[in-house]
Amino acid sequence: MTTVIDYKAGNLTSVRLAFAAIGEEVRITSDPDEVRRASRLVFPGVGAAGAAMANLRAYGLDAAIRSRISDGVPFLGICLGTQILFEHSEEDGGVETLGILPGKVVKFVKRDTFKIPHMGWNEAHQTRPHPLLADIPDKSFFYFVHSYHPAPADESHVVCRTTYNNITFASMVARDNVTATQFHPEKSGETGLRLLRNFTGW
Repeated sequence: MTTVIDYKAGNLTSVRLAFAAIGEEVRITSDPDEVRRASRLVFPGVGAAGAAMANLRAYGLDAAIRSRISDGVPFLGICLGTQILFEHSEEDGGVETLGILPGKVVKFVKRDTFKIPHMGWNEAHQTRPHPLLADIPDKSFFYFVHSYHPAPADESHVVCRTTYNNITFASMVARDNVTATQFHPEKSGETGLRLLRNFTGW
């Protein structure tokens, strides 16, 4: 079973339905004790960094997430769930985030006719193999909705890169049992479902 973290701002329905489509049962919870017992964790992503971190701290979920990650449990962050893994986000005037991965989250610089947020389908260029990308071709398309993107301090944590607004950014990162996507696999059709299926077997 996969445990999906409910921090009162996530895209829970789409994530639940995507896992159901691959036959995976999920438990949605905001209870830190349930998070600490989870065998597999997903942090879905919709919302803003400031509100997300405030809710995580209010429910005691920040400590529970750190604890379970340190125990080696497979963890998947999605969109905002990727951004909160880093040390700091520029969103909401600057927010200290979980600090699980070194680096920060920065806002897209608006240029020419490119729109912010980055919304729609885009390629993910694989920079190294990862079990979650098994049977997924390089330069596959995934669905994005975001105005901020990760800037990892350690290049070895980057798994995929994507280019938008003449900026190439990390669209998937991983270290040990932690992996995270700036794109939304739950909204990315069969390719996204393949990634989620790979996660359930990881």
